[in-house]
Amino acid sequence: MPLEIERKFLVAGDYKSLATSSSRIRQGYICSHNGRTVRVRARDDKFFLTIKGPSLNGGLSRYEFEKEISPDEGLSLLAICEPGIIDKRRYIVPCGKHVCEVDEFYGENEGLVIAEIELASEDEAYEKPPFLGKEVTGDRRYYNSHLRQNPYKKW
Repeated sequence: MPLEIERKFLVAGDYKSLATSSSRIRQGYICSHNGRTVRVRARDDKFFLTIKGPSLNGGLSRYEFEKEISPDEGLSLLAICEPGIIDKRRYIVPCGKHVCEVDEFYGENEGLVIAEIELASEDEAYEKPPFLGKEVTGDRRYYNSHLRQNPYKKW
């Protein structure tokens, strides 16, 4: 079973000068219930359908299935998503042998910047770059599916 294992942090420092690339992401949710989500994502000019299972081990890991779909399919699926679209720019920042994906949110979540480090195992060691702040792994308030319903600006 494919698992997504990641640590999530608030960002408290410069990351943009360290980024090797960035892309614009817009995503909607066809279904988000009981920790399970079916998501449609537009990343620049590519589209993806993703299914995620409920979080395990305090939010550190969860089942994830992702498949690239055509732009026509992606636009059609975005049109039937639940209300609230997540809009963000993702910066890719090398962090030792890992990559930090730093998301800078727009719209109703503007002001929020979150970094994620994907790991091969739950106990894998990783280098913590200086721009990482408080760890929020497992804090549902910072899940994109939650931010869609309860935007950061309203906290």
